[in-house]
Amino acid sequence: MHPPFAAPPTEGRNRRLWLGLGVGALIVLLCCGGGGAAIIGLGVTNARAVDEQGRAVTDDYYQALVEKRYGEAYDMLCPAERRRESKPEFEQRVGAEPQVSSFRVRDVDEVTLTVAVDVTYDDGDRDTRRVALELNDQTAGMEVCGVE
Repeated sequence: MHPPFAAPPTEGRNRRLWLGLGVGALIVLLCCGGGGAAIIGLGVTNARAVDEQGRAVTDDYYQALVEKRYGEAYDMLCPAERRRESKPEFEQRVGAEPQVSSFRVRDVDEVTLTVAVDVTYDDGDRDTRRVALELNDQTAGMEVCGVE
């Protein structure tokens, strides 16, 4: 006697199952790998942006000091520094200090948000100052928040 229906094929069934699982695993791996690469790329880009912006604001600040534009230098300070000292007080204090004749801004430390600056004064003295930076939440720009 013959069965009333044909038996389902069994040949190649396991092979198709493993092929499907392999293709699915490959797709998951590509998606996760691409996501990981994107996260790493964003991290590197963010670090470069922090370094570039921190160096730029520090350079602008010290250039204003060299050119004796103390009011502009004051405007680059973070709110905490501006609360600590008024603009006229800042201008008077900085004007009485040894004058910066040249400077060289180094790389930003992204962990501490500080940047070292090699400073030369009018009298020939040299010093390395450490500038603390802060991110302004409203403008998303960096500001000078202290010089040691």
